[in-house]
Amino acid sequence: MIRLFAALIALTLSTVTASAFDTRAAAAYVVDQTTGTVLLTKNADQPLPPASMSKLMTLYMAFEAIRRGKDEGGLNLTEELLVSEKAQSYGGSSMFLRAGERVSVEDLLRGIIVLSGNDACVVIAEALSPDGTEYGFARLMTQRAVQMGMTNSTFANSNGWPQAGHRMSMRDLALLANRIITDFPEFYPLFAEEEFEFDNRVPSNRSNRNPLLGLGIGADGLKTGHTAEAGYGLVGSAKQGDRRVIFVLSGLGSAAERAQESQAIVNWAFRQFAQRPLASAGEQIAEAEVWMGMEPRVGLVAPEDLSVLMPVMAGSEISGEVVYTGPLNAPIAKGDKLAELVLARDGLPETRLPLVADRDVPRGGFVSRITTAAQLLLKRLNQGPEGAM
Repeated sequence: MIRLFAALIALTLSTVTASAFDTRAAAAYVVDQTTGTVLLTKNADQPLPPASMSKLMTLYMAFEAIRRGKDEGGLNLTEELLVSEKAQSYGGSSMFLRAGERVSVEDLLRGIIVLSGNDACVVIAEALSPDGTEYGFARLMTQRAVQMGMTNSTFANSNGWPQAGHRMSMRDLALLANRIITDFPEFYPLFAEEEFEFDNRVPSNRSNRNPLLGLGIGADGLKTGHTAEAGYGLVGSAKQGDRRVIFVLSGLGSAAERAQESQAIVNWAFRQFAQRPLASAGEQIAEAEVWMGMEPRVGLVAPEDLSVLMPVMAGSEISGEVVYTGPLNAPIAKGDKLAELVLARDGLPETRLPLVADRDVPRGGFVSRITTAAQLLLKRLNQGPEGAM
């Protein structure tokens, strides 16, 4: 019978409860990307109107298309795309594109990232859509989001214009931001650009709306959003030293409140917490029982150097346990993910880190399997009626 085995781990790290951040945002999610530690969650899984923050999904799919290249149905940066009447018709933030003109993919990307151009999103969407329409591309966005693990996101357009059914959760937006940063490092520097003056059309509309850029706090992305329905929001990221923090805020009352809240969250995330080493790659954390294997146990090791985020002040101990479903069935290959190290600290959500097999464990021969089965039978008999499964 499958059972849950847990081994308590003694850790020497210590902490006190970190002061919680009481955000004014209607929904929020803050994660330390370096360690995977969730620092703050508020209505994080509620699907909400994302406004222009959903442009990140259009950008992600454009980056994928550029990486595929023109020969595989994708795009290249120098390619010029046609601006349609539909693209020109959008109001709100804009590149002020004109129907019938052609604009390079590179300029369109900057127009989306820096100027938040609704029109630029539609040009990209129509070029990549299976049926040439923005809605056809929106359906692709929803399908791709599900593939990426964004379970609370559905798209009705390419740019976040208010429309029924266009929704994203804060956790999904953070996941998307993380994927952009890690999957497309060649494009991520575009998000730190503070100005883009396209064709000298509207010089007053050339500034990035991200209020954190240029403040010297490590902020380098990603995307603001605002509609009357959604309020003011920001998907942001900042890096200081070896640590990167990703945060999502939505439902704030003004651009000024968004700027203040975002800067406060970045300062809190970096000043209240510090990264501490936990285990080196290959270091054994625990052992797990193996069923029908050539060996009765297998070591559970860290797949890479593991670190943990801790409040900066010293105090009570951190607790942890190794959790797996066992006994584990042979054969087992070295590097197979078998368990998780679950860490609990005062004032923080639990953190789950993967553990993998330290070696191969082949399936046992006939004699080994008979012996293992017999041992398990005797163990159950010895437990008596109370221990029977």
